[in-house]
Amino acid sequence: MEGIKLPRFTTMNSILSIIDLGTNTFHLLIAEQQQGSYRILYRDKQAVRLGQGGINQNKITDSGVTRAIRTLKLFKEKIDLYASSNILAYGTSALRNALNQKDVIQKIKQETGISITVISGDQEAELIYFGIHYGLKLGEEKSLIIDIGGGSVEFIIGNASGIEWKRSIEIGGQRLMELFQKHDPILPEEIKTLDQYFNSVLSDLFEALETIQPKTLIGSSGTFDTLSDIYCLKNGISQHEDDPETPLTFEGFYEIYRELIFKNRDQRMAMPGMIELRVDMIVVSCCLIRYLIEHYSFQTIRVSGYSLKEGALYLHSKTIT
Repeated sequence: MEGIKLPRFTTMNSILSIIDLGTNTFHLLIAEQQQGSYRILYRDKQAVRLGQGGINQNKITDSGVTRAIRTLKLFKEKIDLYASSNILAYGTSALRNALNQKDVIQKIKQETGISITVISGDQEAELIYFGIHYGLKLGEEKSLIIDIGGGSVEFIIGNASGIEWKRSIEIGGQRLMELFQKHDPILPEEIKTLDQYFNSVLSDLFEALETIQPKTLIGSSGTFDTLSDIYCLKNGISQHEDDPETPLTFEGFYEIYRELIFKNRDQRMAMPGMIELRVDMIVVSCCLIRYLIEHYSFQTIRVSGYSLKEGALYLHSKTIT
């Protein structure tokens, strides 16, 4: 694992807490070690919008810091309730690019007692890969894994044997929305401008796709979770919150996409399966997904509910002897 040090905790406490401080959403996972593996005890996700208003200026705003501290205090209460003294907290795109990163991390530490490790884009991509590897049976056929965050998007091509190619590109939903979506519903001209932008920044990805030829697109968490929820409700498919994989088809995606681009925020919120923490960025995120599947011929699409935090959990379990 490139550069990420997963500590061997000195305490005998078997409860591990993992926090993913995303640009849009903070995630908490609490799990108990059991004979070299873990049993998940608790999950939570909160819309913090850490990057809102400053993501494209490489700054965390004061209001973003306030929301982060408020959420992390709530997370810490839950961590203490489970008597977990082992905490891994990872800062991603918004924090790693913030010019005021050091001040923000210090303030969070002072207010919550939580120490944050800021990880690189490559490290984030690797953790995401291991989360997918942990939750899904990848097999030997190559897949393109995509995790659309608020600040960055991680692209990983690999299979059960490992990663063949990876990139973290700073084209996450918050960045795209603030740069390109000035109207709601989004205008056709804004979609065209987005496509032109994707064409300019994704050349390395498409070169890798043509070279490696993955057959499957795997969407990791976030936007893909919400798309799967909407698809399942439309089609009467039952699913469970903790399922590592949930259904979606290309036809189902296009049906949802065609609805989203003509709806405003209130209309999107009225769609069964939509949630508040996705409703704003889902339009530009789906524009990215549509662009990818129009410009490369995938045979299958899968949705993984597992991502960075499960990847950290998986790797930490491997350090236990």
